[in-house]
Amino acid sequence: MLDPHLAAEVLQAARAGGADFSELFVEDTVNTTLRLHQGEVKDAGGGNLFGAGLRLLYGTRVVYAYTNDVTANGLRTLADSVARAQSGQGEVSRDGVGGLDFRTVDVQPLYVAREHPLTVQRREKLALMRRAHGAAAGVGDVKTVDVTYLDRVQRVLIANSDGLWAEDERVWTRLVVSAIAQDGTFRENGHYGPGAGQGLEFFETVTPESVGAEAARIANAMLRADYAPAGKLPVVIGNEFGGVIFHEACGHSLETTGVEKNASVFADKMGQRIAHESVTAIDDGTIAGSWGMVNVDDEGMPSQRTVLIDRGVLTSFIVDKVGALKTGHARTGSGRRQNYTFAPASRMRSTFIDNGTQTPDELIRGVKHGLYARKMGGGSVTPGTGDYNFAVNEAYMIRDGELAEPIKGASLVGNGAQDLKNIVGVADDLSLGQGMCGSISGSIPTDVGQPHVLISEITVGGRA
Repeated sequence: MLDPHLAAEVLQAARAGGADFSELFVEDTVNTTLRLHQGEVKDAGGGNLFGAGLRLLYGTRVVYAYTNDVTANGLRTLADSVARAQSGQGEVSRDGVGGLDFRTVDVQPLYVAREHPLTVQRREKLALMRRAHGAAAGVGDVKTVDVTYLDRVQRVLIANSDGLWAEDERVWTRLVVSAIAQDGTFRENGHYGPGAGQGLEFFETVTPESVGAEAARIANAMLRADYAPAGKLPVVIGNEFGGVIFHEACGHSLETTGVEKNASVFADKMGQRIAHESVTAIDDGTIAGSWGMVNVDDEGMPSQRTVLIDRGVLTSFIVDKVGALKTGHARTGSGRRQNYTFAPASRMRSTFIDNGTQTPDELIRGVKHGLYARKMGGGSVTPGTGDYNFAVNEAYMIRDGELAEPIKGASLVGNGAQDLKNIVGVADDLSLGQGMCGSISGSIPTDVGQPHVLISEITVGGRA
């Protein structure tokens, strides 16, 4: 993507203002977005993002600049302007700035796309979408169906003044179906959007028909449901996207972005019990073909599997380069960014509560009166404290250990740190759900996940 001699020149020129470290991130990304509304093409777009970012470290202080001019002159201008700005001088001396002998990181792809998105015609992608539409349209009371297809191919180069040189290609593919069921004045939406770090071969195992059918099932199940009760109840939270609560209310508090500022409830809890002994939590970038897979992170470090909580005890944070410098904790291959316009930061990859020993039925049978939150929706979290409020997209009452009537309009209100201690049962059906996670380094693909879990008590918000 870039001549090594030019990269070395830019990295060294950037340090001429006194920086301890320089890093160059070059990106070439192609993306496609297609949308169908009621089976008709509503939008067919895409684009190409090409540019470079330059990061300098002065101790632990970060300076970042970027450009979409990746010519030799454009990169030299970027390096010189950053060096001058930080030196406070009109000119800077390059005395003592020599060449670099790069060592190439041996990037072993965890998954290689078999049906690469850039080789598949748009009509073939639309055909997949129409299959999903056909599986949802007219099912039960479904009246409206929207289908969105997305793919993204990102090629990156990371080079730094320590002599690191890493190149990688990342591929993501996703299909999202929204189905609206309606009966008179009653109207409910079902949403399902699986994705993977794969090519279009993903749809051989997760078929478009299964995506459309699941969205329609949720919409029909909730259409005539009664409103949820309000109060404190034991709650069984479903697997897959149920892990969004752990991700938002706990996962972000384990990133050194917050820990280094002492703005996390877990900042001083390393080695301490912070969860029920049934809870083991993991952040893993090495799951081949997963949405959160990372061959190397955006700082050039090979990915790894990081155990965050081991049987209730905090054992690791999620650590990038700057986080390691500020906290002393070892890096975990978690420096990520949306694109070249962002400096990297400590970010999650595939973050989940690991399997336990019970079955989902056993968890439900242990509840006399409570709530089954089968499908979670969006919500909000207060950074630092972990206080959250999440909508439940599909829910059922539990009565005498049995699933009862469907209910709608439920929300879960709690605190992530406290709820970790209130998990009293973990099932054996781990599954991952896909989403886009936003933080200081932009929006990135991440998996959330868990098996079914039983929390002894959560405040349930409802209208009944």
